[in-house]
Amino acid sequence: MNEELETVFEEIKTLLAGKQYAALSQYVRELKPADIALLFEDISREDVTLLFRLLPKDTAADTFVELEPERQQQLIDAFSDTELKAVLDELYLDDTVDIIEEMPANVVRRIIRYSSPEMRKSINEILNFPANSAGSIMTIEFIDLNAKMTVDQAFEHIRTTGWDKETIYTCYVIGADRRLQGVVTVQQMLLCDRSLKIGDIMDKNVISCKTTDDKVDVAHMLDKYDFLALPVVDHEDRLVGIVTIDDAIDVLTEDATEDIEKMAAILPIEKTYLRTGIFETWKQRIPWLLLLMLSSTFTQKIINSAETALSACVALTAFIPMLMDTGGNAGGQVSVTVIRGLSLGEISFSDWLHVLWKEMRVSLLCGFTLAFANFIKLLTFDHVTLTVAAVVCITLLVAVIFAKIVGCLLPIAAKRVGFDPAVMASPFITTIVDSLTLLTYFQVARMLLHI
Repeated sequence: MNEELETVFEEIKTLLAGKQYAALSQYVRELKPADIALLFEDISREDVTLLFRLLPKDTAADTFVELEPERQQQLIDAFSDTELKAVLDELYLDDTVDIIEEMPANVVRRIIRYSSPEMRKSINEILNFPANSAGSIMTIEFIDLNAKMTVDQAFEHIRTTGWDKETIYTCYVIGADRRLQGVVTVQQMLLCDRSLKIGDIMDKNVISCKTTDDKVDVAHMLDKYDFLALPVVDHEDRLVGIVTIDDAIDVLTEDATEDIEKMAAILPIEKTYLRTGIFETWKQRIPWLLLLMLSSTFTQKIINSAETALSACVALTAFIPMLMDTGGNAGGQVSVTVIRGLSLGEISFSDWLHVLWKEMRVSLLCGFTLAFANFIKLLTFDHVTLTVAAVVCITLLVAVIFAKIVGCLLPIAAKRVGFDPAVMASPFITTIVDSLTLLTYFQVARMLLHI
């Protein structure tokens, strides 16, 4: 939150304390819905209800969508039936569906009760789509035109029906059977002769998605083509809805957050950090910590098996953390890069050989650079023997090569067999690389030091 917004919030809190409701109404009306939602997270439940009732209807609906589910439920509980119906009437269908998915059953029943029959039917249809599908995030509130309309007729149609549509900038041309025929923008219509037919100016090469397509893939399509909205068709190519850019951003944010959590060995959770309880956070983190702790048993057994070698040359022990950390860091670098490429569709399974060949060359460059720098350090500052320095540096080179290979191939293999590549990120890869590094270290030590 910037300083200017903090100052405004403090002024609003002062006005609330002084019960200066006229000034309060003016203050909150000048704020954006997202900023009002932020304010509502910082004041009491009673003050939230009071301020919400001071908002204009359209601002109140936009603010309601921005709130956390807990605040939404608090407001719904405080609403009269008339107030609830007024808010629902201002919401877009996809926002209503999102709210319903987050609410407990008793609240859902109340929302459904005060929705129109048409709205209830549409809500049920969207809720029937798989949770990760395009159908689950689409809205049916869009502008549809007929190819035989003139541009003037199209503008009149937009003026008549556009008030309750989520977007009017991009319009979709459909036939009598609702099959998608083309797309036309308001910009195109504004800049052409008003007597022209929509069919003459529309783009017939329409990029669309199916209701069952993965919502993350659909969000990436919007990003790739710089669309504000993407039409959603059923398996008979009939237009049933659109996915708008704001929903795509939410999907990508959610997907990125989930990947980050998995890469940090944390089970994904939907709540924000400050709203997640201690025990929920514990349950989110402990499974992977237990698994990784148990997997570290391999490294323990490797070290135990090399007890004789370590006793014969105690200096070797001091360099184990550096070798393991460097290998883990090298593997983490490439795994994050490959996982990002897989997520964005830049890398597929068929590219594995190309990725491996590239990372092999990169690993040699990185490995030789690190080994050379470490060799100088070992002789200059650590004052070890030439042989011990050679053992450490050879292991370092091999560890980096192993780490790069494991870091690039494991996520690709995981994607191939249907696992989430993010699961194969830093913690899991580090455990594998640590074991390989130690095995290499002690083997090289036995060969060069004859122990």
